[in-house]
Amino acid sequence: MFLYRIYQIFIMLPILAAATILCATVTILGCALGGEKWWGFRPASMWGRLWCLLAGVKVDVHGRENIDPGTSYVFVANHQGAYDIFSIYGYLRHDFRWMMKQSLRRIPFVGFSCKVSGQVFVDNSSPSAIRRTMHAAEKQLAKGRSVVVFPEGSRTPDGRLHAFKRGAYTLAVEFGLPVVPVTIDGAYHVMPRTAWLPRPGRITLTIHKPIQAGADGHDLRPLMEASREAIASALPENER
Repeated sequence: MFLYRIYQIFIMLPILAAATILCATVTILGCALGGEKWWGFRPASMWGRLWCLLAGVKVDVHGRENIDPGTSYVFVANHQGAYDIFSIYGYLRHDFRWMMKQSLRRIPFVGFSCKVSGQVFVDNSSPSAIRRTMHAAEKQLAKGRSVVVFPEGSRTPDGRLHAFKRGAYTLAVEFGLPVVPVTIDGAYHVMPRTAWLPRPGRITLTIHKPIQAGADGHDLRPLMEASREAIASALPENER
């Protein structure tokens, strides 16, 4: 483990820092030249894979056959740790944009890259701010993309699944979109909320069957409960 930490500090982290700057740069330039569809997603997907590869994290994906590459979805996933982001970016293989915390906009360089690539910053500070958030999400969905949301709102402090918030489901019901639950298992052990560096490990992404929202599907509360049950079904008993 000591040698692994030396590797992380002197090899892995410098490479990933350089890769993050490079990814942000090419994303900004590519989107500025009118290539948001490709440059707003593909560089970040490769960046996510690199974070997993260099940390010795293996990602397995089950249930990819449950989704159609040409369909817009609201993906909802449990939030175990930082490697949720890298594993979904790298291995979901579906054109999407994040619904992310407003505070992430302030990260130098990276925040601007997220803005120009069409990521949706969630602002709950006022009713008008919420409307702006919904409008930004609508613009991405209108382009045939999907959105990914962590309905717990923040990383779990103890590895267990916590209560879900309504935002993602309100969006799905309003636009009549299918909700796709995604279970992330293993990311808490790779890098929990309190850790500064990851550990080698295995993360499993389980993509569940879409749950139809809207007038012909579930109302808000049953939709939330059904998706939470689906996510919990692929977690170990002590993490549900």
